[in-house]
Amino acid sequence: MSFKTKKSLGQHFLNDKLVIYQIMDAIGAEEADRVIEIGPGTGALTKWLAEKFSDVHAIELDERAIKVLEQEVENVVIHKNDVLKVKWPEMIAPDKKNIVVGNLPYYITSQILFDLLENRELFSEAILMMQKEVAERLVAEPATKEYGILSVQTQLFCSPEILFDVAPRSFTPPPKVTSAVVKLHFDKPDYPFADKKLKSIVRTAFNQRRKKLSNSLKPVLGDDDLPEGFNFDDRAEHWAPDIYAKLAEQLNQSDSLS
Repeated sequence: MSFKTKKSLGQHFLNDKLVIYQIMDAIGAEEADRVIEIGPGTGALTKWLAEKFSDVHAIELDERAIKVLEQEVENVVIHKNDVLKVKWPEMIAPDKKNIVVGNLPYYITSQILFDLLENRELFSEAILMMQKEVAERLVAEPATKEYGILSVQTQLFCSPEILFDVAPRSFTPPPKVTSAVVKLHFDKPDYPFADKKLKSIVRTAFNQRRKKLSNSLKPVLGDDDLPEGFNFDDRAEHWAPDIYAKLAEQLNQSDSLS
């Protein structure tokens, strides 16, 4: 069936069987576990998921793509929805592992990632295709150009791993950039502070990343003495993720005592 992709939806459909096989191999799920695919399009990967797993759900916004899926793919529950409006607790099977798979639209990749991280306790892992540049930010080391908000939050809330690159020719239509497949292992322990506290610290620090942290973090730290045990003469990109976590924990304790 002929299908014209929509630029407004960021549609670049995977057409490379080798890449599909590599993604399938990367999924650490048993036959009965729930696999949730984001943006299946016309089902290039979905067909293989449905053959291997008995509990496959797909989130798709484009009604034209949904019609193709309904005609060509069996054994899949299709949810017509914008992925950014999905209520993840309603999508998962609470009595088994839940794995997310998806070829993410480039223009909303970060939003989807933050949403998955916020709901990380629901999933065991996610295998996601994204722009290589974004993938490199997820695993970036401190004091590098790529290191930023996404790096810190991702590395604190999961263990990210770049599996392999994907060339533009593997898609229809070909994007102008190289992609990468990333695996997020949701294996981090719970922290003794709310996500909101950490996000506030990290975002405030990187919003003025050229300033010393003693200045950039003033909106969070206030006018009181700076907490001990931290080098606030550093800039945001010089702190490793665990230092941000340590500060969030210390400020959380201070808040509970005040």
